[in-house]
Amino acid sequence: MNKNNKLPFFFNDKPIFGMDIGHTSLKVMQSSFGDPKNRSKKPRVMGYGATSFDGSAIKDGVIVKPEIIADAALKMFSEKLVGDITTNRCAIAIPAYRIFTRYLKLPKLKVNEIAEATRLEVEQYIPIPLEDLYLDYEVTLNTNDSTEVFFVAVPKDIINSYLELSSVMGIEPLLIEPTLSSSGRLFSFDKNNNIPSVIIDFGSKSSDMSIFVDRILATGTVESGGDTFTEKISKALNLNLVEAKIVKNKYGLGVSKKQKEITEALEPVLNEIIKELQRIIRYYEEQTSAKNASIKQIVTLGGGANMPGLNDYLTSNLRLPVRHSDPWQYFEFNKLKIPSEVDKPMYATVAGLSIIKPKGIFNYA
Repeated sequence: MNKNNKLPFFFNDKPIFGMDIGHTSLKVMQSSFGDPKNRSKKPRVMGYGATSFDGSAIKDGVIVKPEIIADAALKMFSEKLVGDITTNRCAIAIPAYRIFTRYLKLPKLKVNEIAEATRLEVEQYIPIPLEDLYLDYEVTLNTNDSTEVFFVAVPKDIINSYLELSSVMGIEPLLIEPTLSSSGRLFSFDKNNNIPSVIIDFGSKSSDMSIFVDRILATGTVESGGDTFTEKISKALNLNLVEAKIVKNKYGLGVSKKQKEITEALEPVLNEIIKELQRIIRYYEEQTSAKNASIKQIVTLGGGANMPGLNDYLTSNLRLPVRHSDPWQYFEFNKLKIPSEVDKPMYATVAGLSIIKPKGIFNYA
C-alpha cells in the first residue's frame, strides 16, 4: 500500500482480529490495543478461540484445501468462541520457517534508492526468482554512513493461498506477517523488554528465534518444534502419539523414571536449537557496537515451551537465564474464561497479532 493514500479515519480505526494458522490448528483473538509504555494499561481480551483441522489442508506451507480450514473455523466461531469477535478484518501470521528474513546494512541511500538496493541484495540471499516472491522491507536505522533494512520475502503461492482462504471465510486480511513479528510485538509489553533478549517461539513444527533490543534485530529458525518432541518421545518409549504428548506435557525433561531416555531422545533436536541460538547471538554481538549490548536473557513462548525441564536444559547449556513467558499475563480478561495452563502458551502468536493498531498498518504501508 502507498503511504500517501488518503484513508478516512473511521476506516483506519475499525477493529481487527488476529488469526494464526498452524500446521493443523487455527487460533483467533481480538483485543483492545493497550500501551507498552504504560503497563497499567493492558490490552483487554474481547474474544478468542482455537480449533484443529486435518493436516492435508496444507502442503509445504501452501493452503491446498481452504474449505477444510474454513469449515473448522466456522464451527469454532459458532460453537467454541470465548467472548466475541466483532469484525471481519484480520491480521494473519505465517510460520517463520516458510519465510525469508534478513537484516541488511547498506551504504547511506536516498529514499528512492532503497527498494532497488534491497532487491539486488535479496537476489544474492534467496534461491527463488524475485518474480515468484512477495517482498517487503522496513528501514530500521539511518545513520550518516549507512541505511539498515529488515526485509521479508515470501513465496507468492503461499501468500495467494492465504488470500484465497480469507475469501472463502469471508474475512478481509489487512496484514500478513511472520510469527516472529507477532512475538516481538507481544514481548514489547514485558516489564524486562528493555534489555537485550532472545525470544524463542516453540511452535508445533518449528522453533523460531529472534534477537529483541527495542525491535527485532536478527532471526533464526529450526524446523523442529513441539510435534518433533512428541514424535521423539513416542519412538524412544514405544508409545503412541497421544500417550507421548501426555508424557511430554507432564514430565518432559524433568525428573521422572524415564528422564534419561527422554533426554537422550530429545538431545539431537535440542542441540540443533542451541546451535542456532548460539549462531544468532554471535551474529548480533559481532554486529553491534553498543555498550552493554550482550544478550542478558532468553524468553520462551509458544505451545512447545511448556515442556517441563526445557528452560533448565537451555539455561545449563547456554549459560544464560531462560524463562517462560505466559502471553496471558499481558492482558486483562474481565469476566472471560481463561484457557487452561496447558493451552495458554499456544496463543502467543495470535495474542501478538491481536494488539496491532489498524492505523499503524496503514502508516507502515
